[in-house]
Amino acid sequence: MMSEYHGNETGQIPGKLPGTWWEGGAMFMTLIQYWYWTGDTSYNEVTAEGMLWQKGKNDFFPSNDSTYLGNDDQVFWGLAAMAGAELNFPEQDDQPSWLSLAQGVFNTQVPRWETTRCNGGLRWQIWPYQAGYTTKNAISNGGLFQLAARLGRYTKNETYIQWAEKIWDWSSTSPLLKQSDWTIADTTSMATDCQDHGDTQWTYNYGTYLSGAAYMYDLTNGGEKWKTGIDGLLRTTWGIFFPAKFGGQTMSEISCEQTMTCDRNQDTFKGFLSSWLTFMATIVPHTAGEVIPKIQQSALAAARQCSGGDSGTECGRRWHQDTWDGTASMESDMSALSVISSAMIAFRKEAQPLTPETGGTSKSNPNAGAVEDAIPHHVRPVTAGDRAGASILTLLFVSCWMSVVAWMLYGD
Repeated sequence: MMSEYHGNETGQIPGKLPGTWWEGGAMFMTLIQYWYWTGDTSYNEVTAEGMLWQKGKNDFFPSNDSTYLGNDDQVFWGLAAMAGAELNFPEQDDQPSWLSLAQGVFNTQVPRWETTRCNGGLRWQIWPYQAGYTTKNAISNGGLFQLAARLGRYTKNETYIQWAEKIWDWSSTSPLLKQSDWTIADTTSMATDCQDHGDTQWTYNYGTYLSGAAYMYDLTNGGEKWKTGIDGLLRTTWGIFFPAKFGGQTMSEISCEQTMTCDRNQDTFKGFLSSWLTFMATIVPHTAGEVIPKIQQSALAAARQCSGGDSGTECGRRWHQDTWDGTASMESDMSALSVISSAMIAFRKEAQPLTPETGGTSKSNPNAGAVEDAIPHHVRPVTAGDRAGASILTLLFVSCWMSVVAWMLYGD
């Protein structure tokens, strides 16, 4: 995985991966968890450097990348910072705490909660010119739910707790969290008032809602609402992503692995479910008996896939396949690293995300984050007239530009 990262080299941008911004946050989250499970400090310095370089105004909304970001992109950096806070990842005295950076993401995302359609929810994208701006999706809403739940557990601040409840309850009124059968739709559209549903099944959608529910379960001392949600989502997760045809113990990204059509984003998803299930097992003890064996078997399967290429160590995506499947990517490496390091839970039975009461040292700053980066969405929809006006302005600009070029080329 780290052979694909060049942000720590001269002339490169710390925290930035080629062609993507959000995956940097996912990679550092994976590295923080790797350090926690293994004790290997080899990548701590590069992790801290990349995280702090990309922090923006203490909210992971850096100006160089903010014009094309989605809510799901930003929240992964917030979840990485939250992992740093909960696991006591080393902090720097002259820099914001990991907890405050997670709070900064929360503070910029909550004002984007959109109520003109669907009675709530986060849009997928932040800007009106982005495809997906009129979509509300599971990973954006589930990501903020998880972040709010984790902040609530760590700080005991009612604002975070109430927002976690609000996002879960709103999600359950939409197809994004269908409690009748405990399935999660990937997307729903504002055009239908969030009545339609894109039903492609992805591991990370289930992982993010499961994780948030686990933190709320622990926070409420085993609240029945959260136990019901955890048990229901786990049943669905086992049935869909641990198929009986693969022995029922090995994770599979069933929507794209069999056809070998997973894109680079989708190759990361199993790693998130792996780590979120593992930490859930530490704070929801009744799940450990099911979770840990599946993580162990998936880790063994992933290790068999990390046998490809000239080096004999490149990781494929089909963990259920006994021999290397011929694919290799940084994202598959990331997923394999996540599940293999998560398997260390078998040797760390006392492991648990920390709070100040149990030794957490990261300091709170509930006012973190730049208000101007929130971009509340009280923007009216783009109309046909707007598009026509934009077209006219574009034609005028092009005409003027061509006239200038002609004058420069042929004028006296």
